[in-house]
This record gives sequence, C-alpha cells and structure tokens, in this order.
Amino acid sequence: MRKTSLLLMSVVAALGAALGSCNDNSTIGSSLVENPIEVIIDSSFTVSGHSAPMASVQSRTVSQLLGVFSAPGYGRMESNVVTQFMPASRLCSSEITVDDIDSLVLYMYVFDGEYVGDTLAPMGLEVYRLEETLPSPIFSDFDPTGYYNPDKPLTSIIYNVSHRDAKLIGDTVAEGLMEIKAKLPVELGRELYGAYLENPSNFLSPTAFNDNVFKGLYLKNSFGSGRLVRSSTTEMVMYYHHYYADQDTTIKGYGQYFAVSPEVVTNNDVTVQISDDVKARADQGEAIVVAPVGMEVQMRFPAPEMLAKFNSDPNSLKVLNALSFSVPARTIENEYGFGLPTYLLMILKKDREAFFANNKLPDSQTSFYAKYDSEASVYDFGDMAAYISALASRQAAGEEITEEDYSFVIVPVLATFETSSNSYYGTTEELTMITPYMAAPVMGRLLLDQSKIKFTYTVQQISK
Repeated sequence: MRKTSLLLMSVVAALGAALGSCNDNSTIGSSLVENPIEVIIDSSFTVSGHSAPMASVQSRTVSQLLGVFSAPGYGRMESNVVTQFMPASRLCSSEITVDDIDSLVLYMYVFDGEYVGDTLAPMGLEVYRLEETLPSPIFSDFDPTGYYNPDKPLTSIIYNVSHRDAKLIGDTVAEGLMEIKAKLPVELGRELYGAYLENPSNFLSPTAFNDNVFKGLYLKNSFGSGRLVRSSTTEMVMYYHHYYADQDTTIKGYGQYFAVSPEVVTNNDVTVQISDDVKARADQGEAIVVAPVGMEVQMRFPAPEMLAKFNSDPNSLKVLNALSFSVPARTIENEYGFGLPTYLLMILKKDREAFFANNKLPDSQTSFYAKYDSEASVYDFGDMAAYISALASRQAAGEEITEEDYSFVIVPVLATFETSSNSYYGTTEELTMITPYMAAPVMGRLLLDQSKIKFTYTVQQISK
C-alpha cells in the first residue's frame, strides 16, 4: 500500500464538491483546508477463485457450428444445429407455377479460417425437417428428440470444405468461400412455393411462416470426426424454370428465399468433453476458461475487505477516486493451438442469466469486459469505481452486503462493435453487443494469484 500526502487545491476542491450538501454557513470548509490530505493507493487486496463447468448458454448468434473433432490437450466437441428460416416476402414471378420448381438446395457458407481441423476429411450430414416449433429462449444443451422424425431424413450427404469460390451473398460478392451443399427433395420446394401461392401473408413474418408453413431444419452429424466449421450464412435456394410458348424460350432462375437471420430461432446443440489433463489442472486449483460451453472461472472479489478499510477511520472524510482490476493470462498447450479468448466478461454470478437474456451491455458497475492484451498477456477490466461506490452507498444506508454482491463469474464472450467516423472525433468504435462465445474453441488459464487491484481514495482527517 502506498500513501501520498498532498496539499493540493484541486483535491480540496474535489472534497468540497463531495460535501456540496453541507449548509453554506458551515465552518467545516475552512477546517478542511488546514488538515493534511492523503491519497491512498492500496494494492494489497487479492482475489480468489476456481474453475467450474460452464452451464448451458443461451443462443444469441446466427452463426452455425457444425462438426465433430477431438484434440489432445483440449478434449472432444460436437455441434449439431436446429434452426428456423426467415422467408422472403415475395417469391418468383407471377408466371411461375408449382411444377416449374426444379430443386431446393441448402447452402452453408464458411469463410476462410472459420474452421478447425482437416478440410479434406469426409464427414456425414443428415438433414431432418422439424415437426415441432423450437422453444424460445433456447440453450446450447437443447435436446431435439421429439422435434423431428429420425426415420424420415430429407437428405444425407458426405462433404468436405476444401473447395473455395466466390459467391453472391445477398448483394455482396464474397471471395474465398467454402460451402456445404445439400440438395433437398424437390417436393419440399414445391410445397413451400405452393404455400406461398395459396397464402402469401404467411411469408410476411417469420412467426406466421414457422406456425403455418415450415418449422425449420435439424442438421445432424452422421459420421466422421476431425473438423468443426462455423457458417455465418445459411440459406435455402429455390431453382426454377419457365417455358414461354409465344417465344419458344425457357428461362431459368433461382431465388435466395429462405435464410437464417436474427429474427428467427437458431441454436448450436453443443456437447464438450474436457480432456482429463485439463480437468486435472482445474482440480489442482488453476483458474481455466474453455469455450464454447466448457469451463468458467468463479471468483470472489475482496469487496468486504475494501469497504472495511475504506470505513476504518470514522474521524475522516473520504472520496473514492478509482478502482482498477487486471488479470494475467497464459495459453494452455494443445494440439490445435487453441489460444486465449479475445474478450472476457466479468459479471456478478446472480446477474449472468438476465444479462444475456435481455441483450445487456457491460455497465461498469455489475458487469465488465476486457480485451486480451497480447503484448502484456493480461486482461484489464478497467475502472470498477462505480461498483465499489454503489456498495459503499448501500452499506452507509444500513443495507447488508452479502456474498452475492461480490461473487463473480468470468466467461469468454463475443463482442460486436460499430465503427463510425467524422471530422471532429475521427474513427470511433462503439460496443453494440455481447453474446456467449460460439466460435472456434478457445482456452487458457487466468493467473488470479498475480492479479492486480489498485484501490485509490482520498482521506482528510476531521479536526476535533
């Protein structure tokens, strides 16, 4: 702990502002200037924590994880997919009939680098039609049993993702895409188009489409191991033709009419089996994070001790200045070189479920996020002054501070930002979304015993 004695008018002014509720005729103000001011920078506090299996996470992504792989130093992961589809509000042209529909094809597009394992390894995929509406919210441990008929696959394929090509995604040409392509029964394509001709209003919203026309697909790994892919765009494309007798001409076309989007329910059904050596390290006390759906760190923050020290001298005036917290991290050796997560969320354990369910952002009072600094090998969760200040205010009002007020979990997350530019501020980034981590596996250990807490506050004794 370091103490610094100061006689600075700026600090006095800060204390004066903190005492702004005093009466104007109070004589306290003059006595403050006469007493020494100390800025306390206390770095003696420590955190404690341990690893724990991560509970299932709520799906908050439109990306699909598909595949199975095992890796020494990590374990085994499998992910299947259930998803609804967002329909286009307008299909084909008025001349097209049901008999003109030639095929319906499911595409999953994989950008270069969005996979783990061997792109050439043959793997099996079975596609089933959902017969029941998916629940919402839906979680990563969802069991699709009863939602599809295992005796009636729409199709099954053997696939790899070695071929790269340029594809038109919406209005954008994407280069270097790999694709998983499954031809669905033409009868399904004609059924969907017939439903549109019969009642186009069912295609105006995903709810009406799901309730009255098509409940979605279940994509199931059927055999093989050695690859996991992340598809950022999944769609069903309808191909058709039409013969114009007056011109003796046949025109062929296609429509990207059904896509996975944020408006529909989609879920990665993930199972992870952590390797025995990683579990042994966690059992020995290492604070390890693994994602997706692997391990989290549960941590006790020393808020009671900090408040006790802050309130230890009743004959003084205090102003809380700052509270910072950072944690060093290290990678864990594994066959595929899975590294540390880019972002971590630190949130009160009692608030985690509501945070993700309500699409909240870190508020720097009960939830904080940190980006991994690869040069310093550390996660810095920034200023936590609002957190300890809120606890101090509650305590001053006579409210009891309980264990749930300083029990945190630390979990890997995905962070989404929006970039904007103007001539005054230049280019700025704004955090717009935090979601549970659903991408290529990440893992690492947090060195809680080497974490740094810096608690800064100003103290001035009251003259007796």
